[in-house]
Amino acid sequence: MKRVSRAVAKRSGGKRPRAAGRVPVAPGWTFLTNHAHVVICLAQDAGLRLRDLAARVGITERAVQKILGELQAGGVITRVRDGRRNRYTVRPGVPLRHPLEAHRAVGDLLKLARP
Repeated sequence: MKRVSRAVAKRSGGKRPRAAGRVPVAPGWTFLTNHAHVVICLAQDAGLRLRDLAARVGITERAVQKILGELQAGGVITRVRDGRRNRYTVRPGVPLRHPLEAHRAVGDLLKLARP
């Protein structure tokens, strides 16, 4: 994200301009992890680029790359090369990883997050 000088921020009412496509994230904490956010985004659009995923979730491209690797290693997603891009498939039958949620599957989470 491009840095804005204090003078520019002051002229705009103290608010810094948002990067295009960036989702505003509430300060503090959220109920879902970045892993869950990535899975939800991929379920909605399997062809998202790393850059677009990072912008939607509000994290760096490197963090998204790491999360995708972990999700793939955990069997939550599969990756298929499509030309120069990757397409991801979310496997809804995979159980959630924490013992408190292990009786639920990824598909249950996706149902909750459906727009």
